[in-house]
Amino acid sequence: MLGARQLLVLAAVAWAVPALAQDDDFSKVQIRTTPVAGAVSMLEGEGGNMAVSVGPDGVLLIDDEFAPLVPKIQAAVKKLSPKPIRFVVNTHWHRDHTGGNAPLGMEQVVIFAQDNVRKRMSVQTTNRFKEVIPAAPPAALPLVTFAESVTFHLNGEDVEVIHAAPAHTDGDAFIYFRGSNVVHAGDLFFNGLYPFIDLSSGGAVNGMVAAADAILGRINDQTKIVPGHGPLGSKADLQRYRDMLAAIRDRVQKAIREGKTQDQVVASKPSAEFDATWGKGFFKPDDFVALVYWGLKP
Repeated sequence: MLGARQLLVLAAVAWAVPALAQDDDFSKVQIRTTPVAGAVSMLEGEGGNMAVSVGPDGVLLIDDEFAPLVPKIQAAVKKLSPKPIRFVVNTHWHRDHTGGNAPLGMEQVVIFAQDNVRKRMSVQTTNRFKEVIPAAPPAALPLVTFAESVTFHLNGEDVEVIHAAPAHTDGDAFIYFRGSNVVHAGDLFFNGLYPFIDLSSGGAVNGMVAAADAILGRINDQTKIVPGHGPLGSKADLQRYRDMLAAIRDRVQKAIREGKTQDQVVASKPSAEFDATWGKGFFKPDDFVALVYWGLKP
């Protein structure tokens, strides 16, 4: 018979691995580590990209992918620091970024996130793909939440966690490691991919452009950017992404004002000049244009 702790662990894993990912063989996933700058490295596995800061004050982890990968994430961190993970910051609530919260929370890791992340994780919801997502177990919920920002003074630098106005979701935050000159942008930045904008979680097309502008306004040409998905990027990469989003948004908005239907807008191929660069990821060009259409249509 399973004990209470075993039942809690099973419940946590069931929540943390969405149905779309349960067919994945996590045993085959390897965590790849890329030194970025200063105290910061980028970790890549299966799901959203992670970042880790190591130093004398302990380990800060940005996002934690899926629960079955936590031992591998911890092993990768151990190669960078003998200290355990002390803090986790979630960039938003989606489970490919928060799936490891529960097992880490059970190990007394303190989890931080914007207020809306905890609110959305606390209730059952149905996403755009008609997948029913149960409420997260208590151990997975952020223990500390903030409205607009929080700053860590850790490992010799200030680490600013800044809430963006509704963009990918209504609970997005980007993290600026000031001393290392590194940003973790979460899913505000899909490098080389058309982004998913979660309209059902308060996301907004205009907010995605505004969030890119907010990050661009804080950084310089030497800043390294960890995107939510895609390879490590630069300020120039983020600028190209922002300009692509703004151009497609403006074209779709103009078509909506002219009274065109979704099918007509998609058929007009407003993203055509960008498709070769951005259209080979999660969202194919027509699907992304349709998403933008519904995000802008009154």
